[in-house]
Formats: sequence, structure tokens, C-alpha cells
Amino acid sequence: MISRLISTILLSLLCSASALAKEQPGDYAVQLPLSLSGEGPWYRLDVPMALHFAARYGDLRDLRVFNAEAQALAYALVAGQGESRDSQQEQAVKWFPLYAEQGDNAASPSLRVQRSTSGTLIELLDEPDAAAKPALLRGWLLDASAMDEPLVRLQLDWSGAQDGFQRFSIEASDDLQDWQSWGSGQLARLSFDGERVEQRQVELPGLKARYVRLLWQSPQQAPQLTAASLLSQRSDSVPAPLVWSQPLAATRSPDGEYQWQLPLALPLERLHVELSQANSLAPIRVSGRHEAKGAWQSLAQGLLYRLPENGAEIRQDELLLPGWPVQQLRLQVDERGGGLGVEPPQIKVAVRATQLVFLQRGSPPYRLALGRAGAQSAALPLTTLIPGYEPERLQQLGIAEAQLQAENLAQQEQAAAGESDWKRWGLWLVLLIGVGLLALMAVSLLRRPSAE
Repeated sequence: MISRLISTILLSLLCSASALAKEQPGDYAVQLPLSLSGEGPWYRLDVPMALHFAARYGDLRDLRVFNAEAQALAYALVAGQGESRDSQQEQAVKWFPLYAEQGDNAASPSLRVQRSTSGTLIELLDEPDAAAKPALLRGWLLDASAMDEPLVRLQLDWSGAQDGFQRFSIEASDDLQDWQSWGSGQLARLSFDGERVEQRQVELPGLKARYVRLLWQSPQQAPQLTAASLLSQRSDSVPAPLVWSQPLAATRSPDGEYQWQLPLALPLERLHVELSQANSLAPIRVSGRHEAKGAWQSLAQGLLYRLPENGAEIRQDELLLPGWPVQQLRLQVDERGGGLGVEPPQIKVAVRATQLVFLQRGSPPYRLALGRAGAQSAALPLTTLIPGYEPERLQQLGIAEAQLQAENLAQQEQAAAGESDWKRWGLWLVLLIGVGLLALMAVSLLRRPSAE
């Protein structure tokens, strides 16, 4: 009977310990209500810097979303990604005829060229010998030397040929000596019953070249060009957006250095220093470290200024940082420039934007929770969270916003710290009681008379 009683009590205690250990919204230092708009069931939230500061870990592994039933919702974290933007420009180009002898359709015409100092093709001569057979228009040379970007499309207009298809090979060169094949193209002009169909564009491989050569496959029926233009495309890479902190006050050490302590180590990408006084000029060096007792590492150096110019004011008050995780920052100022003023400067720091995407389930209200020591990441890959995911779909998801107030964050963190301590000590107490009951059971079994 004693053994059964002890076993029942022990099982109850272990179940209680398991319940205490199970993840609950109250385990997190910060809980913020979420407002949803747009079409679900997936919603995305741009994580502000205040939430980065409220987390226990720089990678947001302690972030969760709960519904009214205290169920944790499936989610993914999407790191800020740069964008590639393409710009196109179409430009009319000069063209020059290329001749070959009659009956020699496979021969590539020889070239002799003269160029001006501006790099523009001004003369192309390839005149047949008067005693030779009459010359045949073999193709055309297009001068693309004024275009610096990769060529993606060719557009032609012509006259003098019968309706039908005209095929030609495309070659490219930078020196008019060595030619690289760019495949083939085809023009088409068809008329029937008062209707006309034309094909005047040819796609190019997106490479750079100073000259493009078109050689007709059937020169006897080749048309006469009346216009030629090339379309070039430029790709610009736009970095991922940044999220900025609120102004952070500095402490000044006796040797004149300024220091800032962040709540946790974050991969900082940008630093903004507030220049409060006009006509400021300050060469500076920025260092950082991951821990309070670690060695300082140089992050950036440069010249900050706020100066008048032509009736306006010019500023340089930002520095690029390498994106290393740092928790402490140090700013050293070369006082020969006059320093940064009497008051310690304020700074803002920025990290690359992160988006939270979660799957709505259960009843509202939905709450964002974060700030739990020892938490492990529960994030899913975005392609798992959204089956059949395509990148352009991200901007079509519903929007979630966290109702964020800085003073509430601090109060919640303090209250949760006390509650977390109580739960931790309660869990240890339950485990100790369980160990004691196990010891009591063992002693009881040892003292029981043998069955002999």
C-alpha cells in the first residue's frame, strides 16, 4: 500500500513538473497583442528594432506567436533580402553594309575600319575589285560601341524584300577581328487579306559587345535595312532594408571615449551619430565587442561633419559597419577636429530587416511573445510553412502589426523576470520532492522482510 501511494504521488508530481516545463505564454518576458489586416491565413510582420532589443537572442530563437487558447502557432523568420532592379534603354545605332563576291555566300566579308577619338565608327570600306564579279550584299554591321551595358534585344526595320521569312546568323566582336556566335535570328513580314503580321525583334544573349554582325542565310533575297536599334539592360542590386533603433545615450569614460551598452549582441549594419552642433568636424574610430570583458575589435573609422556649403548644410553622420554581432560600442574621437560637443552624443544603430510570417489558427486575440532564456528556435522554413511558395507571394500576405510601447516593454520584462524565477524554483522544488520520494521508496523496499 505504501509503495502504491508513493508511486501515485510521484506520478502526480512528475505530471505537474511536465506541465510546468511545457511552453506557455507566461514563460515569455514580453507579450504584445497583434492586429491583423488583409487576407489570411498567413500574415507577415516587420520586426522593429524594439523587439530585437526585447529578445534574449540575436537570432530571435525565443520568438513565438500564441492564440487565445495559448497554442503556439507555426511561423517562419525571413531574413532581409536585397532586390535586383533592371533598367532598360533602347538606342538607335548606325549600320554598315557588308559585301561579298557573287556566289560566295559562306564567306565573311573583310573589314577595314577607321575610328574617331570618341570611339564612334566613322567609315567601313569593303569595295569589290572592279574586275571581279558584282558584289553581293552579305549582311550588315551594327556599331554598338556607344553602349556600355549588356545587349538583350535587337529591333530592325527593312524594305525591298518580298513577304516571308528572312533568317540570319548573329555574331559579336570587340575588335572586328575575333567573332563570337550569338545564335541566329529571323525577320518576318506576312500580308493576307488586308492584314499584316510582322516580327521585327530578335532576342540577344545579354552580353556586352562593341559590334554586332548580321549575315543573311539567303543574301539574294535579303532586305535593305531602314532602321536598327539595340536594347541594353542594366541590373542594379538594392540591399535589404534596415530597421533603426531609438536614440541611445552614451556614457563617457575618463579618457574621453564614448560607450554604449546594447541589451544583447546584434549584427549591426549601420551607425548614425547625432551631431547636435553646427560646424562640427570629427575624425572618429568605432570599435565593438561581443562581451563586456572581451577584446575590442575595430568596426569602422571615418570623418563626421556638419558644415555649411553654398547657403545650405551638408552632413556626414553615418558609418557602415561590418555586420558582426556586438553588444558594446566604443567611439573614439580625434579632438583635433574640435570634438562632438559638451554633451555625450546620441547614436542610432540598424540591423537588416527581418520578417515574421505565421499561420493563423484558433481564436483571437493573437499575441507575439519573446524574451525567454533557454528557448530553442521553433521556426519552419518558409517553403514548408507555405506549400508551393513563390517569392512574389510574400508581398501579397496579410499584414500583422504589434502594438508596441517602450515603457510597457520594460514593465513586462521586469514582471516576467520575477514570475520566471518563481516558476524555475517551483520546478526545482517539485523535482527535489520527487527524488526524496524515490529515496523513501528505496529504503522501504530494503527494509521489507524477505519472502523466505
